[in-house]
Amino acid sequence: MHAVVLHTFGPAENLRHETLPDPEPGPGQVRIAVRAAGVHAVETALRAGVTEGLVPPLPELPAVFGGEVSGRVDAVGPDVGAEWLGRDVVTAKGSPGGYAELAVADLAEVLERPAGLDHEAAVAAIVTGGTTVAVLARAGLDEGDVVLVNSAAGGMGRLLVQHAHALGAVVIGAAGGPEKTAAVRELGADLAVDYTLPDWRRTVADWPAGPGGGRSVTAVLDGVGGEQARTAFGLLGAGGRFVTYGAISGAEFTPSADELAARGVTHIDALRGMLAHPEHLADHRAEALRRTAAGDFTHTTHPFPLAEAARAHRALERRETTGKVVLIP
Repeated sequence: MHAVVLHTFGPAENLRHETLPDPEPGPGQVRIAVRAAGVHAVETALRAGVTEGLVPPLPELPAVFGGEVSGRVDAVGPDVGAEWLGRDVVTAKGSPGGYAELAVADLAEVLERPAGLDHEAAVAAIVTGGTTVAVLARAGLDEGDVVLVNSAAGGMGRLLVQHAHALGAVVIGAAGGPEKTAAVRELGADLAVDYTLPDWRRTVADWPAGPGGGRSVTAVLDGVGGEQARTAFGLLGAGGRFVTYGAISGAEFTPSADELAARGVTHIDALRGMLAHPEHLADHRAEALRRTAAGDFTHTTHPFPLAEAARAHRALERRETTGKVVLIP
């Protein structure tokens, strides 16, 4: 099979398109002919050899990234019924990863792809959608909220905007550049603001329907970190919630206890909360697939050919993508 292999930590160019032996499923496993594989922001950090911040341990090299896999079962291991052959499935734990034409997964980690849901949408839903469901469970949004979503044109940001809009909340989406802010408005954001502009905080603060009109931001949903997160935190009104789920900028921002007390704001670390309760992950992912199939979540994907995984990593690092980055074998 063809796969993208990392032999040395470093820049995106270290991802090499190579030929590897076909993997064989072991006991309790299925092999999946990959139709779409998700690229996660954390994989760019792992590829670079980053060990600080919210990243898992570095993998042993050589490595094939990409646990998010959607495809069709083409082989089963011992103790797995032949009825699984030919089924369309999706998993968040493919190994070797989905940066390949074939991946193996434990049957216990596999979900059937809902009818009518294409492979790209399914692979976007399994982790990005599942994490979104977990974040929303902890954020406690309702129709009375004024919600600021950072990186609102990203894979998770888009879903958070959709959900908050459907609730009837006032939604402010922060995204980078005119194309992305236009996309955020189309998702239903009441205000889309370009965070690459130096005065974006003032734009939000002076907005008539928002803080400047007498309604404070009540909830910030942030997966960016760094100065962008700090700016968003500064827009929260008393009693607000600062909900974090990662730091794709590579720089975490965690408000101090004194800052929280002074502002009367609560910090909810949704990512750590989710990781502390892995027993709920399968339910979150199944719910995301269901909501995607029902049309409640609409995913935008940014596909790249498998052989161009390095280009996909570069684009993701430069924040040049919109929606979920997906590799197509």
